Amino acid sequence: MLTRNVLIKWAPLIVLIVLVLFFAAMEPRFFSLRNFARIGISSAPALMVAIGVTFIIIMGSIDLSMEGTVSVCAVVFAFAFIAMGGTLASFAWLALPLALLVGAIVGLVNGMVHVWLKIPSFMASLAMGFVGTGFALLLTGGDRVRVQDELFRSLLTERWFGFPIMCYVALLFLLIGWFIQTRTTLGRNFYAVGGGEELAHASGLNVNRVRILGFMLAGVFYAVGALLAVGRIGIAETATGSNFMFVSITSVVVGGTALWGGIGGVWNTLIGVLIVNVINNGMVVIGLPGYVQDGVLGLLVILAVVLSTDRKSVTFVK
Repeated sequence: MLTRNVLIKWAPLIVLIVLVLFFAAMEPRFFSLRNFARIGISSAPALMVAIGVTFIIIMGSIDLSMEGTVSVCAVVFAFAFIAMGGTLASFAWLALPLALLVGAIVGLVNGMVHVWLKIPSFMASLAMGFVGTGFALLLTGGDRVRVQDELFRSLLTERWFGFPIMCYVALLFLLIGWFIQTRTTLGRNFYAVGGGEELAHASGLNVNRVRILGFMLAGVFYAVGALLAVGRIGIAETATGSNFMFVSITSVVVGGTALWGGIGGVWNTLIGVLIVNVINNGMVVIGLPGYVQDGVLGLLVILAVVLSTDRKSVTFVK
Protein backbone atom coordinates (compact mmCIF):
# COMPACT_ATOMS: atom_id res chain seq x y z
CA MET A 1 0.00 0.00 0.00
CA LEU A 2 2.87 2.34 0.83
CA THR A 3 4.47 1.66 -2.54
CA ARG A 4 1.19 2.39 -4.33
CA ASN A 5 0.66 5.64 -2.43
CA VAL A 6 4.21 6.79 -3.12
CA LEU A 7 3.79 5.94 -6.81
CA ILE A 8 0.53 7.88 -7.03
CA LYS A 9 2.08 10.89 -5.28
CA TRP A 10 5.21 11.15 -7.41
CA ALA A 11 4.09 9.62 -10.72
CA PRO A 12 3.00 12.95 -12.35
CA LEU A 13 6.35 14.62 -11.59
CA ILE A 14 8.26 11.55 -12.83
CA VAL A 15 6.17 11.55 -16.02
CA LEU A 16 6.94 15.25 -16.57
CA ILE A 17 10.69 14.72 -16.15
CA VAL A 18 10.68 11.68 -18.45
CA LEU A 19 8.75 13.62 -21.11
CA VAL A 20 11.20 16.53 -21.00
CA LEU A 21 14.19 14.18 -21.30
CA PHE A 22 12.53 12.21 -24.10
CA PHE A 23 11.71 15.25 -26.24
CA ALA A 24 15.13 16.78 -25.55
CA ALA A 25 16.75 13.56 -26.77
CA MET A 26 14.52 13.50 -29.87
CA GLU A 27 15.09 17.15 -30.73
CA PRO A 28 17.80 19.25 -28.99
CA ARG A 29 15.90 22.47 -29.83
CA PHE A 30 13.24 21.41 -27.34
CA PHE A 31 15.64 21.94 -24.43
CA SER A 32 16.11 25.68 -24.87
CA LEU A 33 15.02 28.77 -22.96
CA ARG A 34 13.10 30.04 -25.97
CA ASN A 35 11.07 26.82 -26.19
CA PHE A 36 10.47 26.70 -22.44
CA ALA A 37 9.11 30.25 -22.75
CA ARG A 38 6.70 29.01 -25.43
CA ILE A 39 5.53 26.30 -23.06
CA GLY A 40 5.10 28.90 -20.32
CA ILE A 41 3.04 31.15 -22.60
CA SER A 42 0.67 28.33 -23.55
CA SER A 43 0.50 27.07 -19.95
CA ALA A 44 -0.30 30.36 -18.18
CA PRO A 45 -3.99 30.80 -19.17
CA ALA A 46 -4.63 27.06 -18.95
CA LEU A 47 -3.14 26.94 -15.44
CA MET A 48 -5.51 29.64 -14.20
CA VAL A 49 -8.55 27.79 -15.53
CA ALA A 50 -7.24 24.47 -14.22
CA ILE A 51 -6.74 25.89 -10.72
CA GLY A 52 -10.39 26.94 -10.70
CA VAL A 53 -11.39 23.43 -11.78
CA THR A 54 -9.15 21.97 -9.06
CA PHE A 55 -11.18 23.59 -6.28
CA ILE A 56 -14.40 22.21 -7.77
CA ILE A 57 -13.04 18.68 -8.17
CA ILE A 58 -11.58 18.68 -4.65
CA MET A 59 -15.18 19.29 -3.47
CA GLY A 60 -16.25 16.19 -5.37
CA SER A 61 -18.13 18.18 -8.03
CA ILE A 62 -17.39 18.89 -11.68
CA ASP A 63 -17.45 22.17 -13.59
CA LEU A 64 -17.89 22.29 -17.37
CA SER A 65 -18.67 26.02 -17.63
CA MET A 66 -15.11 27.23 -18.12
CA GLU A 67 -15.25 27.76 -21.88
CA GLY A 68 -18.34 29.98 -21.72
CA THR A 69 -17.06 31.81 -18.63
CA VAL A 70 -13.67 32.53 -20.20
CA SER A 71 -15.32 33.80 -23.39
CA VAL A 72 -17.78 36.12 -21.69
CA CYS A 73 -15.12 37.48 -19.30
CA ALA A 74 -12.74 38.13 -22.20
CA VAL A 75 -15.39 39.89 -24.28
CA VAL A 76 -16.72 42.03 -21.41
CA PHE A 77 -13.14 42.98 -20.50
CA ALA A 78 -12.29 43.97 -24.08
CA PHE A 79 -15.39 46.11 -24.57
CA ALA A 80 -14.96 47.80 -21.18
CA PHE A 81 -11.23 48.31 -21.76
CA ILE A 82 -11.85 50.08 -25.06
CA ALA A 83 -14.77 52.11 -23.71
CA MET A 84 -12.69 53.38 -20.76
CA GLY A 85 -9.81 54.67 -22.87
CA GLY A 86 -8.13 51.66 -24.43
CA THR A 87 -4.93 51.82 -22.38
CA LEU A 88 -3.88 50.84 -18.88
CA ALA A 89 -2.52 54.37 -18.51
CA SER A 90 -6.14 55.62 -18.44
CA PHE A 91 -9.19 54.39 -16.53
CA ALA A 92 -9.21 51.27 -18.70
CA TRP A 93 -7.44 49.40 -15.89
CA LEU A 94 -10.86 49.22 -14.23
CA ALA A 95 -11.77 46.62 -16.85
CA LEU A 96 -9.43 44.18 -15.07
CA PRO A 97 -11.39 43.94 -11.79
CA LEU A 98 -14.60 44.11 -13.85
CA ALA A 99 -13.61 40.90 -15.63
CA LEU A 100 -12.92 39.22 -12.27
CA LEU A 101 -16.32 40.38 -11.03
CA VAL A 102 -18.03 38.93 -14.12
CA GLY A 103 -16.27 35.62 -13.52
CA ALA A 104 -17.39 35.62 -9.88
CA ILE A 105 -20.99 36.37 -10.88
CA VAL A 106 -21.08 33.58 -13.45
CA GLY A 107 -19.61 31.23 -10.85
CA LEU A 108 -22.16 32.39 -8.28
CA VAL A 109 -25.07 31.71 -10.63
CA ASN A 110 -23.51 28.39 -11.56
CA GLY A 111 -23.26 27.37 -7.92
CA MET A 112 -26.77 28.52 -7.06
CA VAL A 113 -28.30 26.64 -10.00
CA HIS A 114 -26.45 23.51 -8.85
CA VAL A 115 -27.24 23.83 -5.14
CA TRP A 116 -30.65 25.51 -4.98
CA LEU A 117 -32.23 23.66 -7.90
CA LYS A 118 -30.44 20.43 -6.94
CA ILE A 119 -29.18 19.87 -10.47
CA PRO A 120 -26.03 17.71 -10.83
CA SER A 121 -22.99 19.97 -11.05
CA PHE A 122 -21.85 18.69 -14.45
CA MET A 123 -25.25 19.44 -15.99
CA ALA A 124 -25.74 22.82 -14.31
CA SER A 125 -22.24 23.96 -15.26
CA LEU A 126 -22.52 22.66 -18.83
CA ALA A 127 -25.72 24.70 -19.25
CA MET A 128 -24.03 27.80 -17.79
CA GLY A 129 -21.15 27.31 -20.19
CA PHE A 130 -23.55 27.42 -23.12
CA VAL A 131 -25.19 30.52 -21.65
CA GLY A 132 -21.79 32.22 -21.35
CA THR A 133 -20.80 31.36 -24.91
CA GLY A 134 -24.17 32.55 -26.19
CA PHE A 135 -23.91 35.82 -24.30
CA ALA A 136 -20.40 36.41 -25.64
CA LEU A 137 -21.70 35.80 -29.16
CA LEU A 138 -24.57 38.20 -28.54
CA LEU A 139 -22.17 40.93 -27.40
CA THR A 140 -19.71 40.52 -30.27
CA GLY A 141 -22.08 39.52 -33.08
CA GLY A 142 -19.41 37.02 -34.06
CA ASP A 143 -16.74 39.70 -34.50
CA ARG A 144 -13.33 39.93 -32.88
CA VAL A 145 -12.53 42.70 -30.41
CA ARG A 146 -8.90 43.77 -30.60
CA VAL A 147 -6.98 44.96 -27.54
CA GLN A 148 -3.82 46.60 -28.84
CA ASP A 149 -2.64 48.61 -25.84
CA GLU A 150 1.13 48.20 -25.56
CA LEU A 151 1.02 48.26 -21.76
CA PHE A 152 -1.50 45.42 -21.61
CA ARG A 153 0.21 43.44 -24.36
CA SER A 154 3.44 43.69 -22.36
CA LEU A 155 2.06 40.63 -20.57
CA LEU A 156 3.42 38.83 -23.62
CA THR A 157 6.04 41.16 -25.08
CA GLU A 158 7.96 42.17 -21.94
CA ARG A 159 10.26 39.43 -20.66
CA TRP A 160 12.07 38.88 -17.40
CA PHE A 161 14.86 36.27 -17.46
CA GLY A 162 13.57 35.04 -20.80
CA PHE A 163 9.95 34.50 -19.73
CA PRO A 164 7.05 36.90 -20.42
CA ILE A 165 5.32 38.74 -17.57
CA MET A 166 2.20 36.59 -17.97
CA CYS A 167 4.15 33.59 -16.64
CA TYR A 168 4.93 35.50 -13.44
CA VAL A 169 1.30 36.63 -13.14
CA ALA A 170 0.25 32.98 -13.41
CA LEU A 171 2.82 32.06 -10.74
CA LEU A 172 1.42 34.78 -8.45
CA PHE A 173 -2.12 33.46 -8.77
CA LEU A 174 -0.85 29.91 -8.31
CA LEU A 175 0.55 31.03 -4.94
CA ILE A 176 -2.76 32.73 -4.12
CA GLY A 177 -4.58 29.51 -4.96
CA TRP A 178 -2.16 27.54 -2.78
CA PHE A 179 -2.72 29.99 0.09
CA ILE A 180 -6.49 29.63 -0.22
CA GLN A 181 -6.17 25.86 -0.37
CA THR A 182 -3.90 25.45 2.66
CA ARG A 183 -4.27 28.54 4.86
CA THR A 184 -7.96 29.44 4.78
CA THR A 185 -11.05 27.89 6.31
CA LEU A 186 -12.70 27.82 2.89
CA GLY A 187 -9.85 25.79 1.43
CA ARG A 188 -10.00 23.26 4.25
CA ASN A 189 -13.77 23.06 3.83
CA PHE A 190 -13.32 22.08 0.18
CA TYR A 191 -11.43 19.00 1.33
CA ALA A 192 -14.00 18.30 4.05
CA VAL A 193 -16.85 18.33 1.52
CA GLY A 194 -14.91 16.24 -0.99
CA GLY A 195 -13.80 13.78 1.66
CA GLY A 196 -17.34 13.04 2.80
CA GLU A 197 -20.34 15.31 2.37
CA GLU A 198 -22.48 13.51 4.96
CA LEU A 199 -19.74 13.71 7.56
CA ALA A 200 -19.24 17.40 6.75
CA HIS A 201 -22.98 17.97 7.25
CA ALA A 202 -22.91 16.09 10.54
CA SER A 203 -20.03 18.27 11.79
CA GLY A 204 -22.14 21.40 11.23
CA LEU A 205 -20.55 22.58 7.99
CA ASN A 206 -22.82 24.51 5.62
CA VAL A 207 -22.04 22.39 2.57
CA ASN A 208 -24.28 24.34 0.21
CA ARG A 209 -22.53 27.59 1.09
CA VAL A 210 -19.10 26.00 0.57
CA ARG A 211 -20.13 24.69 -2.85
CA ILE A 212 -21.46 28.07 -3.99
CA LEU A 213 -18.31 29.85 -2.79
CA GLY A 214 -16.23 27.20 -4.57
CA PHE A 215 -17.93 27.88 -7.89
CA MET A 216 -17.52 31.65 -7.34
CA LEU A 217 -13.81 31.22 -6.67
CA ALA A 218 -13.43 29.05 -9.75
CA GLY A 219 -15.14 31.77 -11.80
CA VAL A 220 -12.56 34.32 -10.62
CA PHE A 221 -9.69 32.08 -11.74
CA TYR A 222 -11.44 31.51 -15.08
CA ALA A 223 -11.54 35.28 -15.47
CA VAL A 224 -7.80 35.54 -14.80
CA GLY A 225 -7.30 32.89 -17.47
CA ALA A 226 -9.42 34.96 -19.84
CA LEU A 227 -7.29 38.06 -19.21
CA LEU A 228 -4.08 36.13 -19.91
CA ALA A 229 -5.62 34.58 -23.03
CA VAL A 230 -6.49 38.05 -24.35
CA GLY A 231 -3.04 39.30 -23.40
CA ARG A 232 -1.47 36.42 -25.33
CA ILE A 233 -3.24 37.00 -28.66
CA GLY A 234 -4.57 40.56 -28.31
CA ILE A 235 -8.08 39.48 -29.30
CA ALA A 236 -11.30 38.73 -27.41
CA GLU A 237 -13.98 36.70 -29.17
CA THR A 238 -16.58 34.00 -28.64
CA ALA A 239 -13.92 31.35 -29.29
CA THR A 240 -11.51 32.66 -26.64
CA GLY A 241 -12.60 29.92 -24.26
CA SER A 242 -12.38 27.09 -26.80
CA ASN A 243 -10.52 23.94 -25.74
CA PHE A 244 -10.12 25.02 -22.11
CA MET A 245 -12.55 22.33 -20.95
CA PHE A 246 -10.45 19.46 -22.29
CA VAL A 247 -7.10 20.96 -21.32
CA SER A 248 -8.08 21.98 -17.79
CA ILE A 249 -9.84 18.78 -16.74
CA THR A 250 -7.12 16.66 -18.37
CA SER A 251 -4.46 18.65 -16.50
CA VAL A 252 -6.20 18.29 -13.14
CA VAL A 253 -6.66 14.53 -13.54
CA VAL A 254 -3.18 13.87 -14.95
CA GLY A 255 -1.70 15.97 -12.14
CA GLY A 256 -3.09 13.59 -9.54
CA THR A 257 -6.21 15.30 -8.16
CA ALA A 258 -8.80 12.58 -7.55
CA LEU A 259 -12.09 12.90 -9.44
CA TRP A 260 -14.09 11.75 -6.41
CA GLY A 261 -12.79 14.67 -4.32
CA GLY A 262 -10.75 15.28 -1.19
CA ILE A 263 -7.33 14.53 -2.74
CA GLY A 264 -4.95 16.75 -4.70
CA GLY A 265 -4.26 20.46 -4.98
CA VAL A 266 -2.95 23.32 -7.07
CA TRP A 267 0.66 22.06 -7.20
CA ASN A 268 -0.63 18.80 -8.67
CA THR A 269 -2.47 20.90 -11.23
CA LEU A 270 0.69 22.82 -12.13
CA ILE A 271 2.44 19.52 -12.91
CA GLY A 272 -0.58 18.36 -14.92
CA VAL A 273 -0.70 21.56 -16.98
CA LEU A 274 3.02 21.28 -17.70
CA ILE A 275 2.63 17.62 -18.75
CA VAL A 276 -0.16 18.52 -21.19
CA ASN A 277 1.72 21.47 -22.67
CA VAL A 278 5.06 19.67 -22.83
CA ILE A 279 3.35 16.91 -24.82
CA ASN A 280 1.69 19.41 -27.14
CA ASN A 281 4.86 21.41 -27.63
CA GLY A 282 7.18 18.41 -27.88
CA MET A 283 5.11 16.67 -30.51
CA VAL A 284 5.02 19.81 -32.60
CA VAL A 285 8.80 20.17 -32.27
CA ILE A 286 9.43 16.59 -33.41
CA GLY A 287 6.83 16.90 -36.17
CA LEU A 288 3.94 14.68 -35.07
CA PRO A 289 0.37 15.59 -36.16
CA GLY A 290 -2.27 17.00 -33.82
CA TYR A 291 -4.44 13.91 -33.67
CA VAL A 292 -1.50 11.95 -32.20
CA GLN A 293 -1.23 14.56 -29.44
CA ASP A 294 -4.90 14.19 -28.56
CA GLY A 295 -4.59 10.41 -28.55
CA VAL A 296 -1.60 10.49 -26.20
CA LEU A 297 -3.39 12.87 -23.84
CA GLY A 298 -6.45 10.62 -23.83
CA LEU A 299 -4.32 7.62 -22.91
CA LEU A 300 -2.64 9.64 -20.17
CA VAL A 301 -6.03 10.50 -18.63
CA ILE A 302 -7.05 6.83 -18.59
CA LEU A 303 -3.70 5.83 -17.08
CA ALA A 304 -3.93 8.56 -14.42
CA VAL A 305 -7.42 7.48 -13.37
CA VAL A 306 -6.40 3.80 -13.29
CA LEU A 307 -3.37 4.54 -11.11
CA SER A 308 -5.28 6.79 -8.70
CA THR A 309 -8.40 4.65 -8.26
CA ASP A 310 -8.60 1.82 -5.76
CA ARG A 311 -11.03 -0.39 -7.68
CA LYS A 312 -11.34 -2.81 -4.75
CA SER A 313 -13.22 -0.13 -2.82
CA VAL A 314 -15.38 0.94 -5.78
CA THR A 315 -18.44 -1.22 -6.27
CA PHE A 316 -19.84 0.62 -9.26
CA VAL A 317 -18.32 3.04 -11.78
CA LYS A 318 -20.74 5.89 -12.50
